[in-house]
Amino acid sequence: MKQLLLDIQPSALPSLDNFVPGRNAEALHSLRAALEGQSAQRFIYLWGETGSGKSHLLHACNRAGEALGVHVICADDVHLLSNEEQIALFDSYNHLRAGEGVLVAAGIAAPTAMQLREDLATRLAWGLSYQLHPLSDEEKALALRQHAAARGMRLPDEVLDYCLRHLRRDLPTLVSTLDALDEWSLSYKRPVTLPLLRQLLSLS
Repeated sequence: MKQLLLDIQPSALPSLDNFVPGRNAEALHSLRAALEGQSAQRFIYLWGETGSGKSHLLHACNRAGEALGVHVICADDVHLLSNEEQIALFDSYNHLRAGEGVLVAAGIAAPTAMQLREDLATRLAWGLSYQLHPLSDEEKALALRQHAAARGMRLPDEVLDYCLRHLRRDLPTLVSTLDALDEWSLSYKRPVTLPLLRQLLSLS
């Protein structure tokens, strides 16, 4: 068996283009506008539960900033920062405010709802703040169908239902599983079916 197909990893680096927004379209729009210099708001804070897309968006903003030549500072999991790290982020905020660039930070709750230094919490709350919502099963199903269609892959309902019920529920894992299944079906000239998926998963 081809080991490449069994090593299921996210198939694409995080970008703003491959982020499935669901109910987070406004946050995605604001990030694009800030990075492209089309908004006066250059400080954006994202919060929400694990799996809501915070880390994806921060990595995507870093990559977009490099491509656009924009100075971007991204700070993930601000609730875990030490006192010294919070001071450093506070200083970075002030430097950017006096100059150019974009700051995107993320945590598990709104800035003032965590045990951050008061000065940092206040700064983070000054900019735009968005609570990110995880995709519903219906939104994940739509995203997976669109991904399969883009690959020219026929995706039976029973395969999709099984993935949503029995696999890790984060979208990168679900997408990469479909990619591996599609490659395996093409390599061995077998149609995509639930038994084929189960066989692939049993070997991974």
